[in-house]
Order: sequence, then structure tokens, then C-alpha cells
Amino acid sequence: MEKHTMLGQNTLRYFSLFILTLQTTLTVLAMRYSRKQTEGGKDLYIATTLVLVSELIKFMFCLILLLIQKSGSVEQLLKALGSEVIFKPSETAKLAIPSSLYTIQNNLILLALSSLDAATFQVTYQLKILTTAFFSVLLLRKDIKAFQWLALIVLMSGVILVQFSSDGKQKEANIVPSNPHKHLIGMLAVVASSLSSGFAGVYYEKLLKESAQPSVIIRNIQLGIFSIIFGTAGVVINDWDKVSQRGFFDGYTSVVWLVIMLQAMGGLVVAAVIKYADNILKGFATSVSIILSCLCSYVVLHDLNLDLTFVLGTGLVILATFMYGIQSHNTPFIGSNSSNNLIVDKDENEDISRASYTKAEKPKIL
Repeated sequence: MEKHTMLGQNTLRYFSLFILTLQTTLTVLAMRYSRKQTEGGKDLYIATTLVLVSELIKFMFCLILLLIQKSGSVEQLLKALGSEVIFKPSETAKLAIPSSLYTIQNNLILLALSSLDAATFQVTYQLKILTTAFFSVLLLRKDIKAFQWLALIVLMSGVILVQFSSDGKQKEANIVPSNPHKHLIGMLAVVASSLSSGFAGVYYEKLLKESAQPSVIIRNIQLGIFSIIFGTAGVVINDWDKVSQRGFFDGYTSVVWLVIMLQAMGGLVVAAVIKYADNILKGFATSVSIILSCLCSYVVLHDLNLDLTFVLGTGLVILATFMYGIQSHNTPFIGSNSSNNLIVDKDENEDISRASYTKAEKPKIL
């Protein structure tokens, strides 16, 4: 019996990792494709509307989960929302900062993928490991081991090599882009989103350690409220003229809706990985996803020219991911990926998450 239980757990571990790899790869590739597929033709969809729609679907999903938790009772659902959200404004307001950062981060990721190929983006975006470590030391006074600092140096070296490769390929090919600063804009967007990811995750961890926390689903609903507010503000402030002229859903295709659903459901995938896997296996999934993104960018999207410098840089980033994960083998995850801003707590039955790829001590969140 025990043998069968172990076999079942291992099956769930590797299946969840397979799904995580697939979801991560598809999200990045679909985003990149959606931001380049109509170049020279029809206008692209308005990026801020995608972020808002994703947040609305996440919020609705959390409400459905809360309704299920309350045995389908709408009365109990409204009672929980009133007692834990509406009549606890100070607790709810604490989620404004991470929610705003998640919204900014999601918009920056779309900007980055409008300017960079999927492979370069995904390799460079691993800088979030570095930024999370930095803010963990700064805000939480965490002790980063010497081996982890070495991993972060290797990570930076790999990212720098990838950037040299990208710049070199443009110069060799004598490429004169319509926007000469396009690559720089993409890089700045990745760096800014990595900073946002690192700070939001660490700030949220600090918040949970210093205050009482309701159920995981309630916490996600609190986050969702502000995410919708900030997402709406992004549409109104940045793109209201475009929305008025073209319509809210102009440029939406099946690929765009795929991106939205991948964004909205990504938290569940991360939650499953947290429950059944560890840092090393998750690092393996991230590495496989990077490799798949490189191959698909080269073979399918045709927007990546592989060279030795790029391959070497990517290899160093993958190595750094493993090195950092090995040192943190017995530590739970905390994170704030792009788009999947759900929170997860392994000690509760609700397996939802606000997203992704770093580590911390209790409370167990993601």
C-alpha cells in the first residue's frame, strides 16, 4: 500500500512539472506571437485590456472557489466577503501595493515581449531570482548562502552574454529597425518587471508575517479587487483614446484568448508544483521551458538566431537556476510571477497561487 502511495505521489510530482513546463512555455510563446503576428497588418490588441480581462477572470475564478468552499451558498459567500473584505478595510488595503506591482509587471512583460524574442525574454527574466534575493536581504534580513551568491553571479554572467549576443547579431546583420531603441526598451521592461516581481514577492511575505491572514481564497479576492482597479486605471489613463476609437476587444484573436486563459489559470499550475515538487525539480522544469522557448523561437517564430554566445549565456542561466535551487532544497517557495498573481498556502485545501519562482521561510505563499 505504501509503495502504491509513493508511486502515486511521484506520478503527481512529474505530471505537475510537465504541466508547469508546458504552461510556462506556451504562455511566453503565445504572448510573443500575439505581439508580432499582425506586424505590417491589422493593429495589435490593446495590451492594457488583456491585463484587465485576465484579472477579471482570475477574480471570478476566486469567487467560484469561495462559493464551492461555502457549499454553494450565496448567502455564506456574501457573508464571508463582508466580514473578511468589506468590513476589514485596513487589512484589505494592505494588498494595494503588491496588486499595483503585479499590474505594472504584467504590462511590462507584454511590452518586453513586443520588443524581444521569447527566448531572450525568458532567459533575461530569470533576473527575478536576483532581485528577490536582494529584497529578501534588504527587507527581511535573510541570510543568503555563499553558494547562492555564486549562483547569482553565474546568473548575471549568463544574462550579460545573452545581451551581447542579441546586440552582436543585429550589428552583424546590419539591421536597422524601425525603432532603433526597440531592444533597449524591451530590456528595460524585463529589468523593471524583474524588480517588480522581486519586491512584490518579498513585500507580500513581510506583510503576511507581520499581520493576521484570512483564508487563501479571501486573500486572493483582496488582491483581485485592487488588481482590477489598477488594471482599469491602466486602460483609462494609457489607452482610453484607442479603446474609444477601436473598441475594447479590437485585435483579439484565438491566440489572445489563449494567453488570457493561460494567465488566469497559471496560478493553479504553480500551486500543484508547490504541493508535489521541490526547488530542484522546479528548476528543472524552468530550464526545460527555457530550452523549448529557444527552439520554438528559432524553428517556429523565426525571430531568434542561435549563436555560441547565446547558447553559452543560456547554459549559465540554467546552471544558476539549479545552483540556487540546490542550496534552497528544503525551503518552500515564494514568488510573484508575471502574470499569475495568486497566493498559495500548502497547509490549506485551496490550491491557488499568485505565482512563481523563488524561495522563502514560512508562511508558505506563492
